[in-house]
Amino acid sequence: MTALAVGGTLTLAGMAALPGAAQAATGPTAYVANFYGDTLSVVDTSTNTVTDSITVGNSPVGVAVDPAGGRAYVTNFDEATVSVVDTDTDTVSATIPVGSNPLNVAVAPSGAFAYVANSGGTTVSVIDTATNAVSATIQVGNSPNGVAISPSGSTAYVTNNNEGTVSVIDTSTGTVTDTVTVGASPSGVAVSPSGSVAYVTNSGGTTTSVIDTATKTVSGTITVGTAPNSVAFDASGTRAYIADRGSDDVKVIDTATSAVTATVAVGDGPARVAVAPSGTAVYVTDVDDGAVSVIDTGTLDVTATVGGFTGPYGLAFTAPPSPARADVDVRLAAQPHLSILVPYLSYTLTARNTGPKAVTSATLTAKLPAGARATNLAAGCTAAGTTVTCTYGTIADNTSVNKTFRVPLNLLTLGPVKVSGQRTASAPSDPNPANDTASVTCNAVSVVLVTCP
Repeated sequence: MTALAVGGTLTLAGMAALPGAAQAATGPTAYVANFYGDTLSVVDTSTNTVTDSITVGNSPVGVAVDPAGGRAYVTNFDEATVSVVDTDTDTVSATIPVGSNPLNVAVAPSGAFAYVANSGGTTVSVIDTATNAVSATIQVGNSPNGVAISPSGSTAYVTNNNEGTVSVIDTSTGTVTDTVTVGASPSGVAVSPSGSVAYVTNSGGTTTSVIDTATKTVSGTITVGTAPNSVAFDASGTRAYIADRGSDDVKVIDTATSAVTATVAVGDGPARVAVAPSGTAVYVTDVDDGAVSVIDTGTLDVTATVGGFTGPYGLAFTAPPSPARADVDVRLAAQPHLSILVPYLSYTLTARNTGPKAVTSATLTAKLPAGARATNLAAGCTAAGTTVTCTYGTIADNTSVNKTFRVPLNLLTLGPVKVSGQRTASAPSDPNPANDTASVTCNAVSVVLVTCP
């Protein structure tokens, strides 16, 4: 039987899926389509263990994750549908009819559309992700296989497996603007992070074509291994990884020289290759072994082999976990304390944590008017000239910590007295700079007549 990458039937040795109840993943999640299992495996990449199994459609093949987060799209090859998986709950939220034998899928950088290559015909289905419905059908070449979208989202590239061509689609109009001749039976395609080149694996031979995206022409051909099936760039664009299905290995390409610099042996029938969000590992689906190989990008050694799949084919990652954040809302209040002997303005500099995490430390500063000085500083506050610096320890979510100081008034104090406060540092990271400053202006008519808002 021929490989699925060239439009035929996938030959697999069946393996049992990992049993066990779902458990929360602590690292970025990898979703692996099990062609023989009609399931999508959920892999915790921090432990390289399968934590859940989601039933999707018949013969799932391709997987893509919305870059904005929240959804994975799975092509069901023998069902002509796409399953939409809610990645927060790991459940199927919708099933969308598409064209014949949908193979690969790519989601636009905006997350607004998903493009599905229907290998049993000559079309690409465009899914509106807001409505979960096909909003357009684009005519391309014979047996569209791979699909990739440029970083700008303006162009989609589709490999036509039975024609030896790549269709170039203008995503704003949904029309094919160019057709590029490449090698025999093109399957995988990936666009570099800069958007300047697209690599196309020619699974009917031993080469990868390099397309100059500016001229829409082949600018180079790289000899790799037998039946190259998939390609992925690292985040810097300096390396490309090629899964050679017929050679049972992954080729590492230096994109500056277009030369193969390393060969990494993996399992039987590597079908898809993808770089983990951390950039420290490359994951390869070994379709004929029922396993996923994990390659360390530093040493280029296989450091783990994850088992328990039934024909693993498509592979995609969720976005890396968001960094811990805690928003410090700066507030400043003033109150006059007036007498002929010791008049002063009392200031309260407040750090309010609006979450979602606890603040572990923060520094706020207050700027006084020229000639003013601060006294009676609260613990954790110091003064240097007209600047007051206050440090704060732990602040729980939705709570506030106040620091106070005084600014003495004198007989010559007249007119507006403005003091401003600002967050200058905090941990963890602050997601909202819009509330990092505050100010208050009091108005002095005389030393015994001062009003503050």
